[in-house]
Amino acid sequence: MTLPPADSALGKLMATLPRPGRVEWIGIRPARGTAMQALDEVLAQAGAGLAGDRYKGSSGERGITLIQAEHLPVIAALAGLDAVEPARLRRNIVVSGLPLIALKGRRFRIGEVLLEGTESCDPCSMMEAALGAGGFNAMRGHGGLCARILEGGTIRRGDALVALADSETPVSAVDGDAV
Repeated sequence: MTLPPADSALGKLMATLPRPGRVEWIGIRPARGTAMQALDEVLAQAGAGLAGDRYKGSSGERGITLIQAEHLPVIAALAGLDAVEPARLRRNIVVSGLPLIALKGRRFRIGEVLLEGTESCDPCSMMEAALGAGGFNAMRGHGGLCARILEGGTIRRGDALVALADSETPVSAVDGDAV
């Protein structure tokens, strides 16, 4: 995704987020079809993925998958369920407090890890089994974001997710100016 020039009106709007996000849940997928393992922290490896995750070592485009905590009740409602636990959706990180789609094509940090949003994390056919009939469609538009790991490190539950300006300076939560 090509972003508009940073100094354009649209570029300024797209760069302004209300506040940092927060990591609420972390999980890895050891193998296809196996249960997710919930973790308090995980090692993110640049160009590879998360230690112990089945996607580790792939192209890096899907080095990590994120989903918005605020979308979990929406997905549950659309699937006709009372609630949806994060592991059921097979995303690595659940983040609250900011719109993940705003990070597509942008760099951001979670704790010490530098990431770049690469593409929407669209649902796969497994969501039909995980959520029941219509589960695939219940997740459409709510599947989250895939990201490439540019600089590795440890991601911990409770870490802040901070969007970066082009110069990798955190974007202020209030006025969009670099802090």
